[in-house]
Amino acid sequence: MIPREVIGVAEVPSGPPLRLVRHANDFIIMLDRNELMSSRMSGSEKALGIMTCERLRQPATARVLIGGYGMGFTLRAVLEALGPGARITVAELVPGIIEWARGPMAAMTGDCLDDPRVEVRIDDVARQIAAGKGSYDAILLDVDNGPDGLTREANDGLYSTRGLDSARAALRPGGVLAIWSAGADPAFTKRLKRAGFAVDEVRVRARENGKGPIHTIWFAANGPATAAAAE
Repeated sequence: MIPREVIGVAEVPSGPPLRLVRHANDFIIMLDRNELMSSRMSGSEKALGIMTCERLRQPATARVLIGGYGMGFTLRAVLEALGPGARITVAELVPGIIEWARGPMAAMTGDCLDDPRVEVRIDDVARQIAAGKGSYDAILLDVDNGPDGLTREANDGLYSTRGLDSARAALRPGGVLAIWSAGADPAFTKRLKRAGFAVDEVRVRARENGKGPIHTIWFAANGPATAAAAE
């Protein structure tokens, strides 16, 4: 049996530290004993990026905010889907995550962080949202285990009524708020609708081969549901 090896520890503001674990050729980011993400299960993170871009009205020139870099699967999916005139801001709260991306996971990261369309900001995505009124065609959130925060309690504010109001204000008309979650949350679906969003809730398998746990992605449109969401 191949043992797991801890190869990095990253401090989380107002939260417990994260650990980067290597297991053979795979990487795992862990919080205590919880696996937050794994290079073996990237399907739903990629789907978050791909399916959001499918819902954009002008993907060639879209302005996108991604909350949480993770292992970069969502960012790379967005870069593949959007045109050269697009601009993507990645808000990552934990500097160590970006250091891991450029260090031990550099082969997997590729050149996505150096793409001229990308700007990385070491900041709380909530601050970026609050400062960007009417700025974004899409906001993608994968900063925790879902609306029920696990990494840090402050993340819960993103999914509160006030947080959703702030996200809606930061979106352009027809813009999309996309939220990844490890599981379903009917109460959160209702909260999105009460906040004025047209909601499309999608179940996605964790692995690209259609296997693994079932994750949830909410696509919340700032206005009438998009054509993709209505299908």
